[in-house]
Amino acid sequence: MRTAKTTASGGGKHIGYVRVSSVDQNDARQLDSVALDKTFTDKASGKDTNRPQLKAMLEFVREGDRIFVHSMDRLSRSLRDLQDVVEQLTAKGITVVFLKENLTFEPPAAGTDAHQTAYSTLMLQLLGAVGQFERALIKERQREGIAIAKTKKLYKGRKPALNPVEISKLHEMADKGIAKTEIARIFNLSRASVYVYLNKA
Repeated sequence: MRTAKTTASGGGKHIGYVRVSSVDQNDARQLDSVALDKTFTDKASGKDTNRPQLKAMLEFVREGDRIFVHSMDRLSRSLRDLQDVVEQLTAKGITVVFLKENLTFEPPAAGTDAHQTAYSTLMLQLLGAVGQFERALIKERQREGIAIAKTKKLYKGRKPALNPVEISKLHEMADKGIAKTEIARIFNLSRASVYVYLNKA
């Protein structure tokens, strides 16, 4: 949790929520365009249910506050979770702003007309669903890629170094004029690795 140097003006507080994953720990740029009174930061994956700073923020905010989040996927784990959190906050009189999607969800008493509220809700559902769909496709492509690699015996991690007998055989094949590409295929190596072994003679 960190507090911004610049304090936002107005009635309620301007609160930031940031979530960074274990593979991308850089949170510096997510909300740097917004003047905030307080920022809560979780370091967790999107599917992780253990987000103590989100819980702390939900307990901290009060009616009239505005919460700023870089994007919808930073706040939620799923479309249902996204809807639940936004509805919970707006019901308490809190405004939620998603910068990337350029969407603002305000409490019923905030003065927004029914058409705008309905449009924002629809966008929330559509964008959340699209994000969920894209994540499902990515996971499916990853699973397919791993399956294909396994069938080609490529998904084994780094191949161990050739033993002395194999290295000797590699040199013999090269001396006989066998193409480097064929040698690489036989030993399950790249052509570059074949040349490395030959240069070590």
